[in-house]
Amino acid sequence: EATGRPRAQIQLVADYARRQGLWSSPDETPAYADVIEIDLAAITTSLAGPRRPQDRIAPSETAQTLAATRPSKSLQRHGDNVPPDGAVAIAAITSCTNTSDPRLVIAAGLLARKARRFGLTPPPWVKTSLAPGSPRAARYLARAGLKEDLEAVGFGIVGYGCTTCIGNAGPLTEIMSSAIQAHDVNAVAVLSGNRNFPGRVHTELNAAFLASPPLVVAYALAGDVNRDIQTDPIGVSKTGEPVYLRDLWPSGPEIDTALRAGVDPADVAEAFERAEASPAWAALQAPATPVFPWDAASTYICRPPFATATAQTRLGHYIATPLIALGDDITTDHISPVGQIPADSDAGRYLIERGENANDLNVYAARRANWAVMMRGLFTNRNVANLLDATLPAGQTIHAPSGERMALWRAAEQYAKENRSVVVLAGARYGMGSSRDWAAKGVALLGVRAVLATSFEQIHRTNLIGMGVLPLRLPPGLQPSALNLSVQDRIEIAAAPEQLKVRGAVPVTLYRASGKTETFTATAAVETSLEIEILRSGGIIPRILARVMQPPPPE
Repeated sequence: EATGRPRAQIQLVADYARRQGLWSSPDETPAYADVIEIDLAAITTSLAGPRRPQDRIAPSETAQTLAATRPSKSLQRHGDNVPPDGAVAIAAITSCTNTSDPRLVIAAGLLARKARRFGLTPPPWVKTSLAPGSPRAARYLARAGLKEDLEAVGFGIVGYGCTTCIGNAGPLTEIMSSAIQAHDVNAVAVLSGNRNFPGRVHTELNAAFLASPPLVVAYALAGDVNRDIQTDPIGVSKTGEPVYLRDLWPSGPEIDTALRAGVDPADVAEAFERAEASPAWAALQAPATPVFPWDAASTYICRPPFATATAQTRLGHYIATPLIALGDDITTDHISPVGQIPADSDAGRYLIERGENANDLNVYAARRANWAVMMRGLFTNRNVANLLDATLPAGQTIHAPSGERMALWRAAEQYAKENRSVVVLAGARYGMGSSRDWAAKGVALLGVRAVLATSFEQIHRTNLIGMGVLPLRLPPGLQPSALNLSVQDRIEIAAAPEQLKVRGAVPVTLYRASGKTETFTATAAVETSLEIEILRSGGIIPRILARVMQPPPPE
């Protein structure tokens, strides 16, 4: 009812839920397998950060946790005209997670209204934005009279859908970017999204705090995270009085009143219909041929090498060269970036050579259908360290036979020509973060046959198998950082297709360049017999294509 569904559809859902035993009624007691009691009085305001979404902290701990990201450099001010360490470079209400709740967006608008009355605005170094998930948000904010208030404190609507949360924030303010370059200012982003890994929000920012929409507005007004936002002044009013969060925070009844004034169930369908009626959308050309007409000149859509029915399994008994060795918490953003494509990067040069404008290369997320671009961006996040050699820049390795330093994708091409197998090693929680399939596709394009890690994020583990890459769990206590691998070392893996079992043991032998030999047993991070069949087929795409291309059985 709240989203304008037709009465017949609402009744259908209700009838179905009742018949399936899924209908919730206040006078019934569901039979739960587990019951968790939560003391609501003990719940406090919190944020997450500054580098992982699972790291919940109190607002009083922002400065402390930020300082811990750079222990050798204490937070400091750099002069009256320079943003301090801890300055908020980006404050963004994004389309995902808690922002999809109209109540929280309304709360942000009410906080902005009160801040506007006090005469508060963000400092000049803060880049602010509001990007709801749907035009519906613009409608209920305008109807509640809050759209103008948000715009007055910098939170005008910049678009709908993923923006800052996926690295599409655009350039920082000039004053902020200059401070980072000239003074090494440790600036942060504050956003209402769900990912805050280093470099994801912006390549110049290694720290970000996840907060609710109203808190995002509060931090934008404060301009830094060097305070307890709940007890310290946020700013000074136009009459010279300190303004605190308690002066701005809306009450429950205030939010309820604004919600009633703003939300209209008809908005959902109307916003959708208006978007569907877009002339730009209607003008898009789409091929009508049975088979997609690949355009060799396109820099956006290229046929990927893995779209084939003839792929060979990567399983087997082989000796491999380590392509890259990584530490803990390597996220999908570290593996395959989504943000801006730098003109001086391998991916940027590739596009420029093909006629693209160096000042408008777009973002990796927009180029995800161009496998050559995506492959050139693999592991180029500046926080990625290749443990094979500490002096290697991000995205590079050493070609073992020649000793030459080169980009991972170039080394992978060279190893393929030499018919050498390659593997990747990583620490704990490998592949956590957004479960974007390109993190697995990219590793497969490098020719990797197996990833040996302390532990895997579950969805990324599945994605690796879907690309035919075998995920192997290292034995407990064995960390890649402790192995002290070099590119001259060799790793023998006994994972023949007919021998692989669900969670089965896989013998691994490490041949050191010094002549020493070490052995250990890894565990196949394979959970089902279907996953084994996918690995034996070379991946999910060749498995599907092989099945649909089989001739029909004789009648």
